[in-house]
Amino acid sequence: MPASRAKLPFRTAPGSTSKGFRGPFARWPRVADGVLAVLVCLATVFLVDGPGDTIAVRGVGDVPVPALLIFALAGAALYWRRRAPTLVLGVAVLAWTTTLGTGYADLGGVAIVALYGVGRYRAPDRWNHLGLAAAVALVVVDGLTRPTPVGEVVTGGVVMVGAWYVGRRLRLRQERAAQLLRDQQAESRRIVTEERSRIARELHDVVAHRVSLMTVQASAARAVAAEDPQAAHEAMGAVEEAGRQALDELRHLLGVLRPESDSDGLGPQPGLTGLPRLVEQIRRAGVDVTLVTDALPERLAARTELSAYRIVQEALTNVLKHVGPGARAEVRLRAEPAALVIEVRDDGRGSTLGSEPEGASATGHGIVGMRERALLLGGSLEVGPRAEGGFRVRARLPITGEPT
Repeated sequence: MPASRAKLPFRTAPGSTSKGFRGPFARWPRVADGVLAVLVCLATVFLVDGPGDTIAVRGVGDVPVPALLIFALAGAALYWRRRAPTLVLGVAVLAWTTTLGTGYADLGGVAIVALYGVGRYRAPDRWNHLGLAAAVALVVVDGLTRPTPVGEVVTGGVVMVGAWYVGRRLRLRQERAAQLLRDQQAESRRIVTEERSRIARELHDVVAHRVSLMTVQASAARAVAAEDPQAAHEAMGAVEEAGRQALDELRHLLGVLRPESDSDGLGPQPGLTGLPRLVEQIRRAGVDVTLVTDALPERLAARTELSAYRIVQEALTNVLKHVGPGARAEVRLRAEPAALVIEVRDDGRGSTLGSEPEGASATGHGIVGMRERALLLGGSLEVGPRAEGGFRVRARLPITGEPT
């Protein structure tokens, strides 16, 4: 089951919020531990085994002062059963050992609570196991010092082990719940990071392409305004058109990101059918682009089409920005058995008029965005200069939109 959809167990990690029932040991741990210590101490002092399977009550005057002090010390130690469980168990075992053979070896209840605390609040180690073994051994020794049926001795040993085991199981459940919560938080952070990256790519593809067109056209219009007003007028018209298209695409993108937006009003994502229009826009900006498609499959995954369109768009935008009007470029798409291959090449011989200065792409995200798009689909991207001059972008995307 995906971590993002799994449900947490009843007990959540420490410090987390749970809407389930929370008892006094969870709400007021120190107060509850203090009350528990007092109750266990009182039970040790006043309650003893009676004839048969009964429980008898004895007076406080029937217990010698040294035994009372040992009972009080062992009972008080239970207050620290969360913070120092191994030490508390050691105190309980030592106190029980000192009372063996005196007729007042009644600290089994203290040992049971201490064993539960060790299993519940401390990771298992050799000291915990030694403490458990010592408690079981004391049950046996106590049964030998005062005639006790074998069944009762075995039952006492099972109770000791059971108390430790119950605490250990609860600790494991809490650790699993805490780990699950951490996994959910990590998955949420990963999803948010991926979504931010996707939004950043979409914004870059939309804004960079249109704004680059506007920048080139505006620079060209300024350069020829004095000599050819008509050409300047046409260039400014192209700037206006590119600006309108940028606003339309931004509205569409923001509509997709808005949770309360009406999905019925959203237009389709761009695909391969939009490439002729894209190529025509670049031509109007001054780059002679040739589009060649070789026997493309009739049906492609939507994500593959979108990524292919964005890669071509970014590659042509880079030609326009860094080579300039007058350059020649070729866009070629062909199908392999399981992949769509995209190749965009330019001759590197355009005019730098209106283009961005050399080195401006060093801090850009265009190539990074193209590579991320390809890698997210399980494809690949190759970019670099051509031996005969110019630049080449070659992408290979799986036709199914899934890694091959």
